[in-house]
Amino acid sequence: MILVFVHGWSVTDTNTYGRLPEALSAQAAKFNLQLKIKHIWLGRYISFHDEVTVADVARAFDRALHEQVLDAEGVSEFSCITHSTGGPVVREWIERYYGSEGLGEMPLRHLIMLAPANHGSPLAKLGKARVGRIKAWFGGVEPGQRILDWLSLGSQQQIELASDFLDYHLTGTGFYPFVLTGQTIDKKLYDFVNPYLVEPGSDGVVRVATANLNYSMIRFVESDETMGVSHGSDAEEVHLLQLDGPVRRPVHVPFGVIPNASHSGKSKGIMRSVVSPTTGSKPQVQEILQCLQVADDAKYEERAGDLRRLTAHSQHRGHRYTNLVFVLKDDQDDPILDYDLFLLGGEGHDPDKLSKGFFVDRQQNSAHPNHLVYYVNYDVITRNELTGFRVLAQPREGFAYYHAVEYHPCDNSLNGLLQPNETLYIEIVLHRCVDKNAFRFDNASDPKLHTQLLPLPHETRHSFKDEQPEGTEVE
Repeated sequence: MILVFVHGWSVTDTNTYGRLPEALSAQAAKFNLQLKIKHIWLGRYISFHDEVTVADVARAFDRALHEQVLDAEGVSEFSCITHSTGGPVVREWIERYYGSEGLGEMPLRHLIMLAPANHGSPLAKLGKARVGRIKAWFGGVEPGQRILDWLSLGSQQQIELASDFLDYHLTGTGFYPFVLTGQTIDKKLYDFVNPYLVEPGSDGVVRVATANLNYSMIRFVESDETMGVSHGSDAEEVHLLQLDGPVRRPVHVPFGVIPNASHSGKSKGIMRSVVSPTTGSKPQVQEILQCLQVADDAKYEERAGDLRRLTAHSQHRGHRYTNLVFVLKDDQDDPILDYDLFLLGGEGHDPDKLSKGFFVDRQQNSAHPNHLVYYVNYDVITRNELTGFRVLAQPREGFAYYHAVEYHPCDNSLNGLLQPNETLYIEIVLHRCVDKNAFRFDNASDPKLHTQLLPLPHETRHSFKDEQPEGTEVE
């Protein structure tokens, strides 16, 4: 078996892998695997230059495979272990060179992602210089801006890669992806100035919900149906949103939460804390080797069940969270940049009726302000029931404007859409209203336009500088 390692973002040496490669090689025989240290390749890629993108690294990864990981037929069949940003890098390579239709032709057999930032990291919002100082991720190396943009919560690149993965069908392809992540904070690595370093439901860098490659995508569109609503002392008419198509989910990818594992560091890091080839105290070693044992679809399903039970054990005290990514646009496919979004609870669909403690964080994507990410406590919000959401987009009046909209599910609950440890992408499409007075004609023969002689050619026949909206929408 050939095993390739791909590190995370802004790593500058291969010490980042710790002794995990040696531990896997030393203990492989216990799992009936043939894995020699000479068959293990340690990836090293450049991610700390601003011009480098995830796609650039994926292209260079492909070239390195073709130059260095070869047999008589071309690129050798191999398995891959990634850490952090390495997961999205390899996923980008898969999509770019094979896609949903070419999985059976791909030389990659197992993809085991450790703490992958599949749906981003909240730390990316902090900015390049500040993030570079966080020991938990970079150890003083200033990271590259383009990859930082990819990692920002709700980035367009994440959404596109997630959309592509919806079309993947793994059965019969011989390709087996897995995600293993931690949910422990290593307090030795943090200065506690930034709350994201000790964020619940994360390993100190990546949220469990944003590591998980199981997620949902759903789309809502504004309908013509209206209703009167009252929030506090304000009452108004809103347009209701309706589902546009089914909830879309990718094929299930086995997912496990490793106990007592953080993102990085020699003490608890999911990869680097393996400091001895013979260690028996780090469960991730045996979990990885069991993933590498999978050779057919039945064993893949069995491994999924094992990791599901591991996750339940690791989270037996609760502490499960959900990542919500809202994407707001109008029916002209333009982003909505000025808006307020409210989550609603209770029978009256009231933003004040959700239980205290459900909300953890909210971030707006810098490059795409119409992408808004909520991070919520799954166990709290589902106990009280999320019963809708409300969008107030600006402007609300004028020659072009938007209606206030709300979504109220028929069964009075959105709980069925929410899953613990997962990301839910919610696209909301509003109708862009245009007043008919945005464009009118005057007939040149209209007598009202000839009531006085026009001595100068630049004088207007009919000024419409003070034209007002009529209140009638064009279709």
